[in-house]
Amino acid sequence: MEVQRLKELYEKDFYLWVQENLKLLKNREYNLVDWENLLEEVDGIGRGLYIAMLRQMRKVMEGLYRWENFKDHPEAYDWVEEVSRARRELEDIFKDSPSLKAIAQERDTMQKAWNLSARALGRWLEHPKNKELTINFPQECPYTFQQIMEYKPWV
Repeated sequence: MEVQRLKELYEKDFYLWVQENLKLLKNREYNLVDWENLLEEVDGIGRGLYIAMLRQMRKVMEGLYRWENFKDHPEAYDWVEEVSRARRELEDIFKDSPSLKAIAQERDTMQKAWNLSARALGRWLEHPKNKELTINFPQECPYTFQQIMEYKPWV
């Protein structure tokens, strides 16, 4: 299959495009591979893993912050379970992609996850059932990586 036709297949039948590129790679027919789209997809896989890690970090921070500030809320024990679930997901991500653990500990990554948490917490506070609750969120991430992975304020 020629490269141009393979590029067209990318838009029409993604699964078949994957299978064709895989066959070309296995046969070492590198000059026929749709490199442009293949590189984009590989990059997307990495971005997807990074985003999945950020989402789990957000869930942990959000649950910790809710517990610390609203532990008398009727949903408080649901947050404990959510934190536990998100930590298990993070552990799985780090087991499969150990390099992401180092990235997760970087200040910028921690801050990105906190910004996501603060936005989610803000939306949660806007819900009518929470209209009596108010709080100002810190600008800087209030947690360390170790706290994200281990801190249990409910114990």
